[in-house]
Amino acid sequence: MRRLFSNFATGQPGVGLLVMRLVAGGVQVFRGVAGVAGALAIGLSAPVWVAKIVLGLMLIIGLWTPVTGGLVAVLELGILLARIGDPWIHVLLMTLSVSLALMGPGGWSVDARLFGWKRIDIGDRRTRSSHPPCHR
Repeated sequence: MRRLFSNFATGQPGVGLLVMRLVAGGVQVFRGVAGVAGALAIGLSAPVWVAKIVLGLMLIIGLWTPVTGGLVAVLELGILLARIGDPWIHVLLMTLSVSLALMGPGGWSVDARLFGWKRIDIGDRRTRSSHPPCHR
């Protein structure tokens, strides 16, 4: 993941990415749960509903965001091309997920914790070693 992004945005850009992830993932989870419960009258199979739930949760927590965003986009494109349900919700979710896949998850994500830059503090050499420091 680190190769895909030079850094994981924090501050206002990071908040914006967090909001995008929460909205896109939240809608995916909501529609997936509603589909499993039979509350949505569009003809999708149970594996598609479960995929929507799992991918939505992965977007919310920011896990493997480029891959997850791409999978959500492909899933929503398939549903859009099958002309199932309101097309605009699928266009919106596709757009958000592609944007997240391209921009990254942001600083407040599992990706940032797993793959972000780490800070290593090295203590004073004198406290770690009984040998005097070498001066040249």
